[in-house]
Amino acid sequence: MTKGPILFDLDETDAAPGPDAAPPVPDPEMPEAPEGRAMLTVATLAARRPSRLARWFWGLLLTLLGAVLSVAAWDFAMGLIGRWPVVGYAISALILAVLVLLLAISVKELAAFARLGRLDTLFRKAEEALSGDDLGKAREVTRDLVKLYSGREDTRWGRERLAEAQADQFDAAALLGVAETELLGPLDAVATREVEAAARQVAAVTAVVPLALADVVAALTANLRMIRRIAEVYGGRSGTLGSWRLARAVMTHLVATGAVAVGDDMLGSIAGGGVLSRLSRRFGEGVVNGALTARVGVAAMEVCRPLPFARVRRPSVTSLVRRALTGLFGQGG
Repeated sequence: MTKGPILFDLDETDAAPGPDAAPPVPDPEMPEAPEGRAMLTVATLAARRPSRLARWFWGLLLTLLGAVLSVAAWDFAMGLIGRWPVVGYAISALILAVLVLLLAISVKELAAFARLGRLDTLFRKAEEALSGDDLGKAREVTRDLVKLYSGREDTRWGRERLAEAQADQFDAAALLGVAETELLGPLDAVATREVEAAARQVAAVTAVVPLALADVVAALTANLRMIRRIAEVYGGRSGTLGSWRLARAVMTHLVATGAVAVGDDMLGSIAGGGVLSRLSRRFGEGVVNGALTARVGVAAMEVCRPLPFARVRRPSVTSLVRRALTGLFGQGG
């Protein structure tokens, strides 16, 4: 039998948590913070790269289907010619017309890819000229830029201003700055309006239409249209495949950098601040999806622009969202 007091050593890790460590009590009246799920879904779908096995599968499947349809169409036309020559020749003419249209579409898509590649080449040359302060390369970039926009009436005034001012520029940054201000400044304004329109549309559909997946479809359609129009503004004229390529490039960049999530800067303050606390969750999702669309639009401008943002200031997502959503949800924009 032990005599005297018994002492027990209490480990600090086994101590019961205090009130300060207890999790916060959920407030049933506080709505869940909006996350912009529609835009997150669109970004994930657009940025997803299929596996090599999937690409081989779809490539071989399309090749097989093309061969089967070609043989079937040939046998069908030859059989009709043997039985009813007039009908057979008419069907053969229709098949030939479809093939000619497919060839024209293919040529158009290849031309669209070539235009996008031209913009990429100009962008890389401009970056090299700026980094190396190469006046000769900067002059080459300005010549190519003038040639790119030579057939557009909306750039005539800018081209004339550039022709007057470029003789007085003696370094690459100054020359490209004049080209950026005079030629691309008006185009930036047009592209900015396209971004604002797309953000407004996505926000309105998300807030008003209660159907499941309607916000995802609206966000995907509006963003693809926005990216295509921005490319056209800067001279890309992307086709269907070119638009999808641009969308994947933009979304992949945003997903890789984490810029398509509600986090820092303006989106975090919108999602958790007092603006959305006075609105329903649908309206909150609309505002956040519109803001994310604006962020995608700014990234699309950077991808499609033939010159990097240097002298001209990069558009602010906060100002874009403010102008796009002003009046859409009362004072919520």
